[in-house]
Amino acid sequence: MFVLKNVGKLIFGSSSQESMIELPQGQLYLVRPLSPKGYSELIFKDATARIRRTGQDFQYQLVVQRVYEEGEAELLDDEEAEDAELNALAAERDEKTFLLDEALHFRVESREGSQKVLAWKDLSGDVGDVYEFVCDPSIQSAQVEAFERIARQCQYERKYRKPHSTASEADLQHFDFEEQPIPQASPIHSPTLARSIESSDAMFQLRNEANVGAKRDHAQSTNSVLAEPEPEPYQEKDAEVQQPAKQTGPPEAPAQPEPKEIFAMELGELHFFDFPSGAFVLQDSSVTAQVSDIGNWNYWLHVASSEKQWLGIPVIADINPVFNFEFLSFIFNQFTEDGSAYSWLLRFKDNKTLETFQDGLMRALWEQLNEVKWTKVKEQDRQYVLDAFEDLNMDDAPIEEEEEEEAPEVEEAEDDTAQSEHYDSDEEQDDVETEPQDSYTNSALAVGYKHDRSFVVRGPKIGVFKHTPKNHLEFTTNISKVETPHGEKFVPKKVMLHNEDRNLILQNDTDPNKLYRMDLEYGKVVDEWKVHDDIPVTTFAPENKFAQMTHEPTFLGISRNALFRVDPRLSGNKLVDSQLKQYVSKNDFSSVSTTEKGYVAVASNKGDIRLFDRLGINAKTVIPALGEPIIGLDVSADGRWVLGTCRTYLLLIDALQKSGKNEGKLGFEKPFAADAKPQPRRLALTPEHIAQFHHETGKGVTFTPARFNTSKDNEETSIITATGPYIIDWNLSKVIRGSKAPYIIKRYEDTVKADDFKFGSDQNVIVTLPNWVNMVGKQSLKRPTRESIAGDFQRLSTPRRSTGRVGTRESGRYKLGRDDVVNSPY
Repeated sequence: MFVLKNVGKLIFGSSSQESMIELPQGQLYLVRPLSPKGYSELIFKDATARIRRTGQDFQYQLVVQRVYEEGEAELLDDEEAEDAELNALAAERDEKTFLLDEALHFRVESREGSQKVLAWKDLSGDVGDVYEFVCDPSIQSAQVEAFERIARQCQYERKYRKPHSTASEADLQHFDFEEQPIPQASPIHSPTLARSIESSDAMFQLRNEANVGAKRDHAQSTNSVLAEPEPEPYQEKDAEVQQPAKQTGPPEAPAQPEPKEIFAMELGELHFFDFPSGAFVLQDSSVTAQVSDIGNWNYWLHVASSEKQWLGIPVIADINPVFNFEFLSFIFNQFTEDGSAYSWLLRFKDNKTLETFQDGLMRALWEQLNEVKWTKVKEQDRQYVLDAFEDLNMDDAPIEEEEEEEAPEVEEAEDDTAQSEHYDSDEEQDDVETEPQDSYTNSALAVGYKHDRSFVVRGPKIGVFKHTPKNHLEFTTNISKVETPHGEKFVPKKVMLHNEDRNLILQNDTDPNKLYRMDLEYGKVVDEWKVHDDIPVTTFAPENKFAQMTHEPTFLGISRNALFRVDPRLSGNKLVDSQLKQYVSKNDFSSVSTTEKGYVAVASNKGDIRLFDRLGINAKTVIPALGEPIIGLDVSADGRWVLGTCRTYLLLIDALQKSGKNEGKLGFEKPFAADAKPQPRRLALTPEHIAQFHHETGKGVTFTPARFNTSKDNEETSIITATGPYIIDWNLSKVIRGSKAPYIIKRYEDTVKADDFKFGSDQNVIVTLPNWVNMVGKQSLKRPTRESIAGDFQRLSTPRRSTGRVGTRESGRYKLGRDDVVNSPY
């Protein structure tokens, strides 16, 4: 007799996660026909397979759960002690979940002796890897057939975003994947492999980042860099009924505008990113790609062959251009008027052709963003811009084989279940309200350095959270009224911790010439500072990287064209006149950041960055703009790395000089030589991932200000940012050595408003959603695959009971709700 180890997982609190169908007994294998890791691996000796709903419309999961012999589960529970967190982690190991998507190529095969086998791709594995669920002989054929049919219906609903009742039999047949026979899940059936991949084309096929999310499982030709075209999908005659909600094939090309000047025109191959297979598919082996000026600072990319107009798009930042000279390719995105996103790849015959095309496209993009002619830009600045858009490594990147990193053992934060806005002691399972109880949402986050506290702004209120030793957030109190010393309520635009985390500096958006000091021990604003009569404050920053841990009274501020120090001890205006650097021209400063030694970096909406060693003088180094405004800025403690945030990408700059008379000096200390600008690294999501993000959310990329992890004792190792419902963690060492897609992600159900690392750690991130706050462990972030991009909402949709009720001050997370923040006095 067998039992399930966590029987509670089968008792769902709502219909959103009910099991739709189940195969009660079988074995789960992972088969790797082409892998040197070993041919076959038995994952679960005894298991059950089911299909279940999620909390998202038209989203379903294929779930395989381990089954234990009677008594075995209790024995393991004793070994794992009574730690609820360890038990939760153990439960994750006992269950495999897969988003039911056509990319899985889910299929069923009958073998000799009436044996039934379910198989689907391992989307995070190597080419050809498949999971196999071998049904127990006691399972009836009718059960398997029903399971297969429901799986097809679920895939149909996910693809077309409508009920399967609208599908015809022909529609469901699209999800009948008749491929080569499913390999036997036994080492004795391992095929003889003769794999010799020597050409760069074949290496590109295996290494191309397009295959990160989902890899094709059939053998690919070493004569082609990418997949061959797939057959056109079946089209139902009644297009009005059967037309999918979102088109997955290439869209029709619009009418092409008349060019006034042609910047580049080159021949190449055209490939289209195919969502179901997760690969670029060859569309045309000979096309002409043309970049042209169509007037009024507008530019156009046109791709056509002698037989077909393939595409025409405006050249703007949202196309997310990526040039890869190793594989002679240019990858970019296309967004259509109906809100769809697509990803394309152009491949050229040699480096010279790609360089010519790159010059033309970057000229167009530069002029469109800056409304300045490319010919007026200095030669070294042009090269800086071109370098930033290449897929390149840093000069000092270590030459080493890339290995899969193991995350350190850290305490897992509690699950992400939606929580009630109420915090009464007798909360029932059906008392879950995920809608806000007031008109405000969370908007800003300040993380303590000196004390383990975080502060979340929600309208004219501030929630205070404690970081527990187990890396959870615990609500401690709230400040229910943010108001001036004169009693006027306001919503803080920006907040900054100050004076050993005892004070919070606030800015009122309606009065930018003033700042306010909140005493956190009293929970109210105690000082109003007039900075200057004529110089409004755009933003402000600490005197140095760790100043908030000290009694340092001064801090820095910027206006649109000035950099200055603020000293609250001065009588009257608080701006220090002797340390004011004001520019005649409008530089449109937007962000400021400091190093541990107090060096200052200032960025602008024009996209340039200035590096200062002190205030009141000219910048030592001016880093040229790429075109997009910089909306956030951070600097590593030692000043080596400068991190700028633009809307669609991050910019990582190495400020260390490696040659010339100032070798070994930072750009803060000595200026770079005119011909030796720092080498930029443009950090962007791959175009394929951007297209998949857009496919899931209907929104483009809009990054929140990115930050390094911060510690007094250790160097920076990670970068955190967010876009829409995704938080994204970049591995700094992988970025430096040029790894493909060096980031991991986690999707939430709502837009991420603010995020930052816990001080002293790169393993825990504090995440703020409109109505929710949590600390999440890095181990819950995953590589971007079809499933992780779609989001695992298994634990996000259904409330659950536990001995330590989630949603109280004793839980690992707290949401600013009606009773504790909105109406309660401090």
